[in-house]
Amino acid sequence: MFLSLLSRRRNFHILLVRTLVTRSTPHSSKDGEEFIDLCQQGRLREAVEAAPPELWANPRLASLLLQGCVPNGSLAKGMQVHSLILTRGLSSDRFLCNHLLNMYSKCGGLQYARQLFDVMPHRNTMSFNIMLGAYVQNGCLELALDVFEGMPERNLASWNAMVTGLVQYEHHEEGLWLLVTMQKMGIMPDQFTLGSVLKGCAELQALRQGEQLHVMAVKAGLQSDVCVGSSLAHMYIKCQCVREGELVVGDMPVQNVVSCNTIIAGRAQSGYPEKALEHYQWMRSNGFKPDRVTFVSVISSCSELATLGQGQQVHAHAIKVGTDSSVSVKSSLVSMYSKCGCLDGSIKSFSGTTDADVVLWSSMIAAYGFHGRGRDAIKLFNEMEKGGMEPNDITFLNVLYACSHSGLKAEGQQYFKLMKEKYGLAPRLEHYTCVVDLLGRSGDLDEAVTMIRSMPLQADTVIWKTLLSACKIHRNAQVGKGVAEAVLQLDPQDSAPYVLLSNIHADAKRWEDVTMVRKTMWESKVKKEPGISWLEMKNQIYQFCAGDRSSPQWSAINEYLEKLTVKMKAYGYVPDTSSVLHDMDIEEKEYCLAHHSEKLAIVFGLLNVPADSPVRVMKNLRVCDDCHLAIKCISKIVKREIIVRDVSRFHHFVDGKCSCSDYW
Repeated sequence: MFLSLLSRRRNFHILLVRTLVTRSTPHSSKDGEEFIDLCQQGRLREAVEAAPPELWANPRLASLLLQGCVPNGSLAKGMQVHSLILTRGLSSDRFLCNHLLNMYSKCGGLQYARQLFDVMPHRNTMSFNIMLGAYVQNGCLELALDVFEGMPERNLASWNAMVTGLVQYEHHEEGLWLLVTMQKMGIMPDQFTLGSVLKGCAELQALRQGEQLHVMAVKAGLQSDVCVGSSLAHMYIKCQCVREGELVVGDMPVQNVVSCNTIIAGRAQSGYPEKALEHYQWMRSNGFKPDRVTFVSVISSCSELATLGQGQQVHAHAIKVGTDSSVSVKSSLVSMYSKCGCLDGSIKSFSGTTDADVVLWSSMIAAYGFHGRGRDAIKLFNEMEKGGMEPNDITFLNVLYACSHSGLKAEGQQYFKLMKEKYGLAPRLEHYTCVVDLLGRSGDLDEAVTMIRSMPLQADTVIWKTLLSACKIHRNAQVGKGVAEAVLQLDPQDSAPYVLLSNIHADAKRWEDVTMVRKTMWESKVKKEPGISWLEMKNQIYQFCAGDRSSPQWSAINEYLEKLTVKMKAYGYVPDTSSVLHDMDIEEKEYCLAHHSEKLAIVFGLLNVPADSPVRVMKNLRVCDDCHLAIKCISKIVKREIIVRDVSRFHHFVDGKCSCSDYW
């Protein structure tokens, strides 16, 4: 088959032969330079016309034609040149055969490369390395290993190709083992070996092995190499040793975009988004041009901080640099705008994209779900399927989340079934949690309990607390008690089950049970996580804690809050004091509720944010029932949109109504 394919490439072959026959005059060195230039440009027809007479007598000249096929992946032209090599009797030349192997492997002709490899009369280490590299590049690790094990001799390039392939396809432990093996055979790793294996250590978070590789790099004098240094820094940061990683980068003789990206990404992924933004500013001030990788990390940091102003500035810089059209940057922008409460920004970043991948589609579906737009999330999922894009487990997680936060029970159950039956995806614990949330919010508490107890995975505190929240919504103390016990068995120091169970009993007017829960909580020395709310204004973050008199503009906030409370009560607002766990009289409880962190942050925003802009507030915990009711009243009184992001979703309060439809 292989030879018959070559024999059919006749038109170009005939032209080549005619040209070579008619061109018998000697060529100048200038002609030779023209031939080389045309080969490098991939203009093979013209290259043959300008070729020196000794073209087929000199394998090195003939190899230039093959090299000219590689940049553009011109497999058809490469096969035509191969047919000429056969015709000219050069098929046994090892040098040319290796170039043929290289051409086929890099032009998408892997099967032809293998057929040629099998019939080559003379193979050397280079021949094996080319075939090995071809299999690695195409993800055929088993075939690559067969070639590797069948090599009569291996050089450093052979070991590097195999180590790189294993690490690239996430066989990190095997990559480490291969490094040890090559050392035992007396072959010392170079910067490429160490760079690859350090990436494996980073993914495994194998700090001890990474430190040993660091020592090896120092002994070999490679610690200052950009590849090794960046990989070392990445390894330390992934192993939560941020300081050590930054010290490695600081010791590198030359700083570049890669080293900057390592620090920015490391800080962002290790929970230091503010410091990631600081290094981004340092990078810019020192003349380094950010790239796609930089912006993904920086935009993600703005997402974590929910700093819309800074995120918009970074977006503007990405547009200026020309990386805003990158799919990965667009995905980060969709997520950033969504988490900063600006869904319109997410929609604008997503719309008009013609090359959206599954990550970008999933990000936009998540944005709709996060803002309570379940129907829009489903519509987008259906468009994604119709466009031929196959959803992955993250896509399904996002659409299930959207259904659970919009009360779309039937649709959620349909998609849960679809992911298993149509796409063969095994649900993870997060998928089961969404379905339990969906059932619980719909009032099917017993069905939700049955699902948790029958699922093939071990339940964690998150899934039980999700169900416990549903018990509170439906005021089911009987089921709630059993669920709370399940949470406390897994984590006795978790305050959430105590608080939720106490609220369930309070709603049912079971005051003795409330007292018992609070007493148990006190005796167990369980502390409730304090509520913290914050908002961004003019690139500065303002943070508020409940009842904290040190908050900025405290007097003005307190005065305005008192006036609002009077107006809210005129609208029928009655403070829900059942959620206050402290023993105090009714007035003290009302004062405590009035000074919850989100109320303080909202009032501060009303006093300082321009009237034509919404007030955007973030909170580390779930918005309590009383605050939710109060904020609806406030939005109607002040005629302002108030956007609150709590631990699970966004609430858009407009004219006395919330986007969640009181379903959160």
